Amino acid sequence: MRLTEAMVFDPKEGFVRRDLSIQDGKIAPEGGEEISLPGCYLIPGLTDLHFHGCVGEDFSDASAAGLQAMADYELSRGITQICPAGMTLGEDTLTRICENAAAHSAKNTGGAELAGLHLEGPFLSMAKKGAQNGAFIHDPDAGMLRRLQKAANGLVKLVTLAPEQPGAEEFIRAARQEGVTVSLGHTTADYDTASAAYKAGARQATHLFNAMPPFTHRAPGVVGAAFDSPEVKVELICDGVHIHPSVVRAVFKLFGADRVILISDSLRATGMPDGRYPFGGQEIEVHGNRATMAGDPNTLAGSVSDLMACLKTAVSFGIPLAGAVTAAAVNPAKVLGIYDRLGSLDVGKQANVAVLDERLDLKAVLFHGELVSGSLS
Repeated sequence: MRLTEAMVFDPKEGFVRRDLSIQDGKIAPEGGEEISLPGCYLIPGLTDLHFHGCVGEDFSDASAAGLQAMADYELSRGITQICPAGMTLGEDTLTRICENAAAHSAKNTGGAELAGLHLEGPFLSMAKKGAQNGAFIHDPDAGMLRRLQKAANGLVKLVTLAPEQPGAEEFIRAARQEGVTVSLGHTTADYDTASAAYKAGARQATHLFNAMPPFTHRAPGVVGAAFDSPEVKVELICDGVHIHPSVVRAVFKLFGADRVILISDSLRATGMPDGRYPFGGQEIEVHGNRATMAGDPNTLAGSVSDLMACLKTAVSFGIPLAGAVTAAAVNPAKVLGIYDRLGSLDVGKQANVAVLDERLDLKAVLFHGELVSGSLS
């Protein structure tokens, strides 16, 4: 097939008007039956490297059917690669979560590609646990990480860590040997402690500003340490609830689009009606696009917006579409080590494509070059 008359995302040039050809499931130099898409935007399928669930399911339930339902929903929303996050739970439960992910990956039963998993805990700070279950918070433990990585058959790609906890720097070095990116989050760390962790090999910040000290003129904290470490990327929840639009604009200006990773941090209530839902042994309450701990309306528990919705929200806040796509497709693919085959629309890469209309609403999704959602007519 050859998609014509649309604006096509290019990582270097932004959006350019050119044909996009697809053959044998990959982006091809030319050829194919012409399909005209005037007024549309063609972007690579997105990669969410930090979300917990959707459509009533949660990754931490360690359910095969639940993970499949999540993968199917995410794919229908143009999120063609997923790296779901586990909660702060006991090692036995985390092992089951890892084993479930490994089994799902081995079966390859459709839906968004499982590109890895993210352990958001248990190596966190009690003071900044947020919605995490404090009963299972654990000092950094490299042996535990190795056991979980074995259970996951190598799928653990990210671990969130509070760097002020005992043994954090040794853990960071051990994680790198396992091929795991350490992200600083749920932390009380000051600038010096965070900077030392980045020098030791940590390479990311988990949901910037949330569950960490504020960025102030005399105490820049994790935010300042991340900025001063050029190799570090920062996650940003852009659901219209967690981060003020002005701060979203400031982060893109401060770090540049190449260092920002849009995430959804979405919960099982995503794609579901308002109400109460279980959450890591606790309970959350959802009203509209806001999710809080049940009985505690001041503690945010994650989002109920998927990543495609977050991308559109970022653009509504004034982020150029090309910058938002870079943050939601290119950068997470690089972090997960899949950018050689995914994350852009370069010739030879897998044809995972999201088609947006002029309002940036999702019109169609192509996966491996096949239409799996929406319409091209």
